Amino acid sequence: MIKTTPLAELLRPKTMDEFLGQDHLVGKDSILRKNIESGHLPSIILWGPPGVGKTTLANLIAGKLNMTFFTLSAISSGVKDVRNVINKANDLNGNVLLFIDEIHRFSKSQQDSLLGAVEKGVIKLIGATTENPSFEVISPLLSRCQVYILKGLKKEDLLILLKKATDYIKNEFGKNILFKENDAILRVSGGDARKLLNAVELIANSFDKDNIEVNNKTVIDTIQNKLAIYDKDGEMHYDIISAFIKSVRGSDPNATVYWLARMIEGGEDPKFIARRLIILASEDIGNANPNALLLANNCFEAVSKIGMPESRIILSQTAIYLATSPKSNSAYMAINNAQKLVKEQGNLSVPLHIRNAPTKLMKEIGYAKDYKYAHSFQGNFVYQEFLPEKITSAILYEPSNNPRENEIREKLKKLWGKKYNY
Repeated sequence: MIKTTPLAELLRPKTMDEFLGQDHLVGKDSILRKNIESGHLPSIILWGPPGVGKTTLANLIAGKLNMTFFTLSAISSGVKDVRNVINKANDLNGNVLLFIDEIHRFSKSQQDSLLGAVEKGVIKLIGATTENPSFEVISPLLSRCQVYILKGLKKEDLLILLKKATDYIKNEFGKNILFKENDAILRVSGGDARKLLNAVELIANSFDKDNIEVNNKTVIDTIQNKLAIYDKDGEMHYDIISAFIKSVRGSDPNATVYWLARMIEGGEDPKFIARRLIILASEDIGNANPNALLLANNCFEAVSKIGMPESRIILSQTAIYLATSPKSNSAYMAINNAQKLVKEQGNLSVPLHIRNAPTKLMKEIGYAKDYKYAHSFQGNFVYQEFLPEKITSAILYEPSNNPRENEIREKLKKLWGKKYNY
C-alpha cells in the first residue's frame, strides 16, 4: 500500500455528523453545535487527550463559519507569528479564526500577545490543549474563552472507525483486512483515533498480500516494536509518561530515571513532569510517606524557577525519592469511595449537632446543640457522630499495610474501635 498522505488525514471527518465520540459537544442539540450553526461562537479552548478530534473540530468550525482560517502550532510559532495573524485580521475587519494547537506550550508573553485581539474581537481564537487549561493558560486569556472538554473515544466509536479504515483500504488499495479479534487493536489505540488508524495502516503495510487475517497476536507482534518509529506526531509522549508513572509506582528507580531521561531528551516541559510527580506523591504514596508530597511540591517550585538543563537534576532527585518511598493508594481510594457513596446516597442532611449556628434562631431550633468541642476533652478527642445517620458506620479510609499507616490504624482503632472496627 503506497501513498504519501497518512490514513488518519485521509479519513478526517468532513462534517459534524461524521465526527465521532463527542455528542455532548457536536450532537444535534448540543450548545456548541448550536453556537457554531448560528454563527455566534465565542473564543474557545478545546481540552482533551490526543487523537480525539480537537484539530478536526477546529477545521469543521472554520468551514461552518466561513471565516478566514489561520493555524499556528505553539511548538514552532512565536509572538511574531501571532502578530502577523492579528495584522492580517485587522485588514480583514476581524473575520478571522485562529487555531493554535498545543496552546499550553505558549509562554506567558506569547499568550499575552493574543489578549487584546481576542478581547476586541479582532480574531476568534480556538486553542487546543491536552493539559488542564487552568494551569497552562493565563487567567486573563482563559476568562475570555469558553472551555470545552473532549473525551477519549469509546469502544463503539473505535469499532466504527476501524470498519471505516478497513473499508477505505479495501476500496482504494484492494487489500482486505479482516480483524478476527479486536481487543489488542483497541488497547493499542487507548481511545486515540490517530493511534488506531496509524496501527491499521502499519498492519496493512507490513503484509505483502491482498487478504490479511488479524488476531490479537498479529497486532502485538506487528506494532510493539514499530509504532514508536511510525508515530510521527509524537503521541508516544503519552505512553512514555505512562511508563514513567508506572515505574515510580512499581518502586523501580532505574526504570524511573530511564523514562525521565527519555522525556527530557524528547524536549518535554519539565513542569509537566513535575506536576505528574505531585499527583504521584498523593495517589501512590500518600500517608505512607507524607514528605513525598512536600518534596514533589518543592520540586515543582524549583523547576519553575530554575529552568533547564539544571531542572533535570531536581526532577531526578524527586523521582528517585518517590520511586524508593513506601507505597499506599489509601488516600486515592478513600476519596473514590466517598464520591461513590455521595452519588449513591445523594445529599444527606448534616447532623444538627455539627451544623453551623451563627444566629440565635439557629441555636433555638437545635443547630450545634450537644456538639462536643474536641479540645475540651483529654487527648483532644471525644466520641461523637460526624456522619449522616443513614451512613453512620461507613468506612471510606482503609489504611494500607506500611509502617506509617499501621501507626495510623492503631490510633484509629483506639479512638474509633467501637464504631469503625479498624
